[in-house]
Amino acid sequence: MQLSGDWHPTASLETLKLRARMLTRIRAFFLERGVLEVETPMLSAAATPDPALVSLATRYTGPLFPHGQPLYLHTSPEFPMKRLLAAGSGSIYQTCKVFRDGEAGRLHNPEFTLLEWYRTGFDHHRLMQEVEDLIRVAIGDAIAVPPSERLSYREAFVRHTGLDPHTADTADFAEAARSHGIHVPEDMRSHHDAAIWRDLLLTHIIEPRLGRGQLTFVYDYPASQASLARIQPGTPPLAARFEAYLDGIELANGFHELADSDEQRTRFGRQLHSRTARKLPPVPLDEHLLAALSAGLPDCAGVALGFDRLVMLAAGARSIQDVIAFPIDRA
Repeated sequence: MQLSGDWHPTASLETLKLRARMLTRIRAFFLERGVLEVETPMLSAAATPDPALVSLATRYTGPLFPHGQPLYLHTSPEFPMKRLLAAGSGSIYQTCKVFRDGEAGRLHNPEFTLLEWYRTGFDHHRLMQEVEDLIRVAIGDAIAVPPSERLSYREAFVRHTGLDPHTADTADFAEAARSHGIHVPEDMRSHHDAAIWRDLLLTHIIEPRLGRGQLTFVYDYPASQASLARIQPGTPPLAARFEAYLDGIELANGFHELADSDEQRTRFGRQLHSRTARKLPPVPLDEHLLAALSAGLPDCAGVALGFDRLVMLAAGARSIQDVIAFPIDRA
C-alpha cells in the first residue's frame, strides 16, 4: 500500500462526532449494568498462537530489560482481562486499540478499535441478548436495527448451501463450491480436512448473506472452531461460541469461556504446531494467562465487538477508512 501525502482525516467531522456519541452510549450502557471499565497493557511478552492472527512486534530496551525484551502489540485484550476475572474483578469491559499485521482493506485496518467485555454468570446464549441490547443502544437513532434472528451453525449451512456441515464430506463441500462459482485454490482441491472446506463455504457463500434485513447470530460452531470456548457434550460435540452479523458484516465473536488451563495449554500447543506447519514464526505462550486459569476463572461468557465496523454500519459508510480519522496510509 502506497502512503498518501494527504494529511486530512478520511472520516468526516460528522462521522467522528457519531463515534464519540456511540462511545458515550456504550459507557452509559455498562455503567447502568454495573460492568466495570478496565484498562490492560497493549504490549505483552506473549502473543496469541492463533495461526490466523499475526502480531506486530517491537523491542523494549531499558530498566528491567537492559539487554532488550521482545514485546507484542495485542491482537485482543482477552488474556489480561481473564487474569483480572481470575483475580475477582467481576464483570468487566474495555474499549481499546488492537493491532493485527497484514490486515488492510474495506473492513480491516492494522490498528482498530475493539470493544471487549466479560459477564460472570452468563453463558453464550445470555450474552447474545446483551450484544443485541448494546448494538441497539450504541447505534441509537442513526439507523433502524430490525429484529434479530438466531441460527445454529448447522441451520445457517443448510439454509444457504443445502449441506449439513457436521455430516457432509469433502466431495459434498467441493460440489457446493463449484455450484456457487467459487474458485478453489489448486492446493486445496485434494484436501480432505472438512474444517478448511467449511471455512471456505462459510466465508464465500454464507457470511455475505447473513444479517440481511436483521441482526443475525450464528451459534454452536464445530468443536474444531472452539478457540477459547467450552465444548458442549453431544453428537457431534459443539463449541459454545457465537458470531453476530449485520448487513453481511461480522460484528462480534463470543464464547462461553473455557476455564480449564490444561485444555487451554493443549489447544495452544495445537495452534503452535499449526504455525510450524504453515512456516509461521513461533511465539511465546502467555504463561500468566495459564496460571490465572489454574487459579480459577469464574464461570463467564465474553465477546469482542469491532467498534469501527459498528460505526461504519451506523454511518452508512462503505469502508472502515471512512469512519476512522487516520487509517494506515495516513498514520
